[in-house]
Amino acid sequence: MTTHAPTAPAPAPSAPARSRTLALVVLCAGMLMIVLDGSIVTVALPAIQQDLGFSPAGLTWTVNAYLIAFGGLLLLAGRLGDLIGRKRIFVTGLTVFTAASLLCAVAPGPGPLIAARFLQGVGGALASSVSLGMIVTLFPEPRERGRAIGAFSFVGAAGASIGQVLGGVLTEALDWHWIFLINLPLGLVATLLAVRVLDAERGPGLRAGADAAGAALITAALMLGVYAIVGTGEHGWASARTLGLGVLALGLLAAFLFHESRAAHPLLPLRMFRSRNVSGANLVQILTISGMFAFQILVALYAQNVLGYGAAATGLAMLPAAVAIGAVSLLLSARLSARFGERAVLLAGLALLVAALGLLVRLPTDADYAVHLLPTMLLIGGGGLVLSTLAVLGMSGAGPADAGAASGLFNTSQQIGGALGVAVLTTLANGRTAVLAAAGHSTADALTGGFRLAFATAAGLLTAALLLAAAVLQPAAQRG
Repeated sequence: MTTHAPTAPAPAPSAPARSRTLALVVLCAGMLMIVLDGSIVTVALPAIQQDLGFSPAGLTWTVNAYLIAFGGLLLLAGRLGDLIGRKRIFVTGLTVFTAASLLCAVAPGPGPLIAARFLQGVGGALASSVSLGMIVTLFPEPRERGRAIGAFSFVGAAGASIGQVLGGVLTEALDWHWIFLINLPLGLVATLLAVRVLDAERGPGLRAGADAAGAALITAALMLGVYAIVGTGEHGWASARTLGLGVLALGLLAAFLFHESRAAHPLLPLRMFRSRNVSGANLVQILTISGMFAFQILVALYAQNVLGYGAAATGLAMLPAAVAIGAVSLLLSARLSARFGERAVLLAGLALLVAALGLLVRLPTDADYAVHLLPTMLLIGGGGLVLSTLAVLGMSGAGPADAGAASGLFNTSQQIGGALGVAVLTTLANGRTAVLAAAGHSTADALTGGFRLAFATAAGLLTAALLLAAAVLQPAAQRG
């Protein structure tokens, strides 16, 4: 592998195990707050719409504004962490996210809330982009790193399910403002602990490779791309708007890659893609997260709109999945990876996810939870194998100078997968539902038919991820 890397940040002295564990707890706490917020907001959308007078189209921008800022800034934020210090970027991100949460809570109308959600996305991108990079530098030994990434992955996966329960409880018991106000104490504590616990890294500075042109190109490309994807539900995939924005985003991406191949100090060092495991892990993640969103979003919609569950009951129904993912992530993933290698463990986890989504293809309109949903919740525990091993493989080509960029890239592929999954699967579900309703089927039957098509598509995406991982990723003994 070519070694013309930018100057690495000065390594921090080897920290004792206790201080590294505290640092990991702080990083996980920041991740938990950001993930909780995303799932809490989706549960509270109906209450927000009623209180602030959102139109149905306008309401989607409380989610879209966040996604555009978050997905568009991850790469830039990760590279800034390499240049000026990952701790500085992480603390700044937590501060911005917490302040934006307060602005969301006191927003008097749709416009201010959407603006505050965009600012939340900026803070979330700053904090999230450098987290994995900091874990990689904190835990250089492979077994310890695997356990640390397993814990971090568990927090991300479990936080989504916990957020649905918490969002339902807060919205029903108090009001929607509290879904944002709860971030204030969490954010303040996490920020203060981060300042005290995390080791400061002195990066080479912006003059060593700020790459302003590359930053402008990739940020514009990603924001336009996410903007085009999230608008497909309203405008359609074949609309002039979607196609035009998509072509423009791809053009900007091509210009970015061309620029990076010639830049003296690139924002995203393309040498990282020479590793089959880095490139493969990011591609597999896009397919995997796209399919997994069928579980996280569509199962919740099925439970509420077909089975008649309330918001809190839906979160509780999905809680076994979070428990299964947590148990596998924390207790099994690192041990199995040390014995069999990340590739083998990833393939096993993907096979479990294919089986989990496959079970949903034949869901009835009057499903019994224990018979029809609980087996999927338990098989989703395979995600505990997938998420942690993908993170290890995705960061495997990162040196000290590139850990932030690699972390930003990995998080970006995750966001692209999520945006694509939501857009494609909900479009398919809504289209199939409309066809069945027009043919005279009941509302419950039409909705269930739409969800079945989406679940079948998601199972196909996960199968493609499994095949791609088997073909591209290399066992540890073959890595060069």
